[in-house]
Amino acid sequence: MRAALPGAGRARVLDYVAAVTVTAGGRALPLGGVALPNRRLVLRWLRRQALRLADGHGRGLPPAAPWLGARDVRPVAFHGCDAPEALRAWADDHGRQDHALGALESGRPALLTVVDPFVGLRVTLGAWPVDLWGWTAEASAAHPSPPRTEGA
Repeated sequence: MRAALPGAGRARVLDYVAAVTVTAGGRALPLGGVALPNRRLVLRWLRRQALRLADGHGRGLPPAAPWLGARDVRPVAFHGCDAPEALRAWADDHGRQDHALGALESGRPALLTVVDPFVGLRVTLGAWPVDLWGWTAEASAAHPSPPRTEGA
């Protein structure tokens, strides 16, 4: 099911994307991401990734999820214990989950960044609404097709 928001006589269709990135030494690298049709599924995917990364601290990560064909993120080796605990705390806090859902519902991104200060490692989990249908319609209206000329 896709979230529809009222617009000027039409419904805007929103899809959501989520990604997990790691930044170290000034370079950002993607660990994985998905596009899903609603904010609850995107948040469920982010929560699962946060728990997988936290639970994988110091040992192998749990196997990938078979549901939804979701691609789980690649593992990260944390050197301190604060980052995994921060990921676990975010995933287990219903208030923070509700706040993230509210942000996505209002069209804002939901972001969480944890830092491993021992090596300067930053892991960011993020989700964003993507209004591809509305963007396409607005782009078409703003840039009409050139007139056709035949048999010049």
